[in-house]
Amino acid sequence: MGSQDVDMPVRLAILEADTPVPGIKAKYQSYGGVFTHMFERACAALPQPASLESQLSLSFHDVVNDPAAYPDPETIDAILITGSKYNAFDNDEWIIRLVQFTKRCLEGGRIRVIGVCYGHQIIGRALGAELGRNTRGWEVSVVEHELTDEGKHFFGTEKLSIHQMHRDAVLNFPPGVVQLARTNVCANQAMYIPGRMISVQGHPEFTEEMVREILDMRKYGGIVGDDIYEDGVGRVANKQDGVAVAQAFLRFLHE
Repeated sequence: MGSQDVDMPVRLAILEADTPVPGIKAKYQSYGGVFTHMFERACAALPQPASLESQLSLSFHDVVNDPAAYPDPETIDAILITGSKYNAFDNDEWIIRLVQFTKRCLEGGRIRVIGVCYGHQIIGRALGAELGRNTRGWEVSVVEHELTDEGKHFFGTEKLSIHQMHRDAVLNFPPGVVQLARTNVCANQAMYIPGRMISVQGHPEFTEEMVREILDMRKYGGIVGDDIYEDGVGRVANKQDGVAVAQAFLRFLHE
């Protein structure tokens, strides 16, 4: 990829936009650890299983609490922006800084950009899209997506289901992006610019265990009502394709 030798692992900087809830933090330490787990599973499930280290060289960067945490662009090949409880449309200093860094990566053309949930929204904002609360409300737990023809090709499947945990959304499509997926609740579930960026509104990194904890916390914290909670718990153990999405990310990074 780029100037990297094809046999070298891609240098992927994970920009951590939040701290995990307690149970996830105890097991994985940070969202960097959560995405490491996702990519490990993806590598192990390849047609020719590979080690994570042969595919990716990961670094973790707490962009919320440390303004100096950003990687030197010359030392990386790609970034992945994680999910977050914060609003991507707010104007906190760290959010503005993240949008600006993302925009520079996108405009530079060499560094590839991946966004997940909040990261999907940050990319949308960097590209000039409108963000906001989805008038259709929360989308939680395992949700089946309708793929476009481009989405079927990109993800390598006819159908796709992954975990969701959002109420905010990218409300339109920025110029030049390709729509890959939609649901009844949210039209912009995945967007793509070949060779430059891929982002998804859902959470391919989440497992049943993780989503159960988040649903519990959001119910007992008064963030979601009983109806949303019960609906989510009823689907939390459904088959989901997070590993397939992670493998699509790997293909994107290595193409």
